[in-house]
Amino acid sequence: MTDRTELLMYSRSYGCPYITIAKRVLHEHALPYREIYIDKDADAKARVIEWTGFQSVPTIIVTEPGGLLPIAPPLPLAKGASPRGIDRGTMITEASLEELERWLRKHGFIPFEVEA
Repeated sequence: MTDRTELLMYSRSYGCPYITIAKRVLHEHALPYREIYIDKDADAKARVIEWTGFQSVPTIIVTEPGGLLPIAPPLPLAKGASPRGIDRGTMITEASLEELERWLRKHGFIPFEVEA
């Protein structure tokens, strides 16, 4: 994370396994993030549907501080394809613990592990 970027998680006000995983990873690495609930914000819901084709949460993006959009357009998905766990550059949706940590490392939010 830099002064020019931050994490924004599009989420829901009620939990799901992928939201639990994302919050656990972000808390374990002491990463600050903002959270917008798509079930309480119609514009946010529309953005997630446009990006993923579904109401897929969590959808986590790298954005400018205070921003609502990714710093660069996410890589496209095939029409009707599931976004689950796919690294789309500045966006990842419904990631497993390993997928999310790999994506966070790629963007410099957590350091790469040094092998002993």
